[in-house]
Amino acid sequence: MPKTTIFDFQAYVGLTKHMGGLAATEELFRLCEISSDDEVMEAGCGVGQTSVLLAKRHGCRVVGVDISQDMIDRAWERARRAGVEEQVEFRVADIVDLPFEDGRFDVVFGESITSFAADHAKAISEYARVVKSGGLVGLNESTWLQPPSSELIAWFEQDMAPNARTHTAEEWEALLEGAGLRDLVVQTSTMDMRQEFRGILRRYGLGGFIQSIGRMLVLYAHNPEYRAFVREIREGGVAPPDVADYLGYGLYIGRKP
Repeated sequence: MPKTTIFDFQAYVGLTKHMGGLAATEELFRLCEISSDDEVMEAGCGVGQTSVLLAKRHGCRVVGVDISQDMIDRAWERARRAGVEEQVEFRVADIVDLPFEDGRFDVVFGESITSFAADHAKAISEYARVVKSGGLVGLNESTWLQPPSSELIAWFEQDMAPNARTHTAEEWEALLEGAGLRDLVVQTSTMDMRQEFRGILRRYGLGGFIQSIGRMLVLYAHNPEYRAFVREIREGGVAPPDVADYLGYGLYIGRKP
């Protein structure tokens, strides 16, 4: 039986997160030049919060993919509650092997997902493959603002998820260029934990956030695997005091020639 992962727990509580919160999402939408006529793919859609927001706010068609069936189920539930189920589609898929023809989408974007891929270069090449000529690929990804120590890397992998890896801005840029993307736009930002918390509240609303906290408490009370997971995170230690000097996030946008 596969080991339960952080993504299984996130699917259960109905909450996923990424650095920069809703403000970063809105800026990513702007930089990707999304319009109501576009068909957009979200890589790693999670519980569907961003896909649903995009469909409601911009009126475009959105296809969200995620490797977790539980995440996809949550995403469909969210779309139905929001009344946008005719504008969205959610599918189980691996971002390193997307089930779409070349050049299908006007925009492909992902938030805090490529860092978890088994092969970052392959994932970004897949984004570039399925976007149209002239279309945009946009990413929001955690970013080393300066080269990290081995201790910081170990903390990152413990806090985020096993096998999670991230890069400097220059390394992310090189990955986009290696996938054939051009006219790159890069914006990096520092991490502010208070801003991150406010971003979660803005994205899910107070009611949705409280509901997710309630599910976490139920999960902790009844699921031994989740309790073991929480203990493992605690044993990994708190964030190093200088982590904000090293770890932030970046918005990376490239156009397919």
